[in-house]
Amino acid sequence: MSKSQLKLISLLAGLLVAGFLYFINPFHVPETAARVLAVSGLMITWWVSEALPMPVVALIPLILFPLLKINTIKSTAAAYGNEVIFLFMGGFMLGMAIEKWNLHRRIALNIVKATGTSGNRIVLGFILATGFLSMWLSNTATTMMMFPIALSVIHVMKENQEGGNYAYFNLSLMLAIAWASNFGGISTIIGTPPNVQFVGYFEKKYNINIDFVDWMLLCTPLAFILMMALYFVSTRVLFPNHIRSSEAARKHIHGEIALLGKLSGPEKRVLLIFGATALLWIFKDLINASQPFFKLDDNMIAIMGGVSLFICPAGEKRARDVKDNAESLLEWSDTKELAWGILLLFGGGIAMADALEKAGLISQLGSWLGQYAGGGILLVFLVTLLSIFISEVMSNVAQVIVFSPVVCSLADSVGINPLLLGIPMTLAASCASMLPMGTPPNAIVFASGHIKLKQMLKAGLVMNLVALLLITLFSWYLLPLLMKN
Repeated sequence: MSKSQLKLISLLAGLLVAGFLYFINPFHVPETAARVLAVSGLMITWWVSEALPMPVVALIPLILFPLLKINTIKSTAAAYGNEVIFLFMGGFMLGMAIEKWNLHRRIALNIVKATGTSGNRIVLGFILATGFLSMWLSNTATTMMMFPIALSVIHVMKENQEGGNYAYFNLSLMLAIAWASNFGGISTIIGTPPNVQFVGYFEKKYNINIDFVDWMLLCTPLAFILMMALYFVSTRVLFPNHIRSSEAARKHIHGEIALLGKLSGPEKRVLLIFGATALLWIFKDLINASQPFFKLDDNMIAIMGGVSLFICPAGEKRARDVKDNAESLLEWSDTKELAWGILLLFGGGIAMADALEKAGLISQLGSWLGQYAGGGILLVFLVTLLSIFISEVMSNVAQVIVFSPVVCSLADSVGINPLLLGIPMTLAASCASMLPMGTPPNAIVFASGHIKLKQMLKAGLVMNLVALLLITLFSWYLLPLLMKN
């Protein structure tokens, strides 16, 4: 079956689902609610089947909500300017500057240099470097950046084989890049789109701010433990490589670092702005409490960091640098690489969730589920279980858009803090490890040819179970202590 035929079938499937939900009305909801349900069914079907690009589907509320008198165009469009979207925009800009001036490569190579060059230590170095970068860059961008570095290391190791299982080494290194990108991204609100989507929904629904630092206090240790579990499972349990320290690999890493030279002026300035932005996020509450003149929030700080990159001159640049024509650390032309589609996707998700909420559908679903679900750690476990395995076959952003209202309403129905279900659902959506289509990083490394599907399935199942256990325990025992809400 051709791509055009699949697309046509997917488009028709969305229309059939919408028609069924409206005309048959299987849940016997009021007229307005039936319209909202039909549009939501259309969007979810097209998201899951990828009939159209996800950002394009996210624009549908701007057409159908006013047309079907679900909401006005003014109210619908307001969702696309939600303040949390600007938090992610600022984070995108910081990540673009780090990548533009090659700071990310320097960080990655130096972490690998510090960990050593035995097979296991190289894998550990890539896990730590990838995980750290993914805290601030998107997991896809991080994987794309680390991928060629890893391939070059694999090439050097292949040419200088000194005993050991190099096929297992290659496999472990590829898995390390993909899964460390996924796990590192859960550390911060801006680390991966599902985090931003959930925070945006939660803050709009409950008018309660989720603090950037509070999120990191819970999720950074969790991400680190997941990465250490990844290292242990891949190198010690499933795919031991038994490769000792390699002088050739050490020379390669040192050579790559030598080629970078000393920190350039632009790198130093990007590092300064990035550090200042991170410090403002960390000490925001202390600054707000110490003076009455202004109040900072995470969204403002992100945009301040992003705008500073356009204001700050690039300064002295190396003659060999291809970006010698850049006057500022970021130029507006650089933003053609910014993930505008993700920002539209957030807006469409918020608009859809808002309409479902106003129609009373979310509260009804939560009440219905509440009749069959008790509270306690078992409920957190079940939500995490569903989320991590659904994410194997469904876009994690679309999944969080769909399930955020459901789990929050379920939490309200059973009388527990919505964060106790919402955060594990969101974190689990980024931990899919079994299938190439689970996350973009999975697909990128699978295309390398160093991973067989049965190997990814086996290792991914183990990591899914590890993530399931850790997310459940962290959310149930630590989240109430760390979150102020």
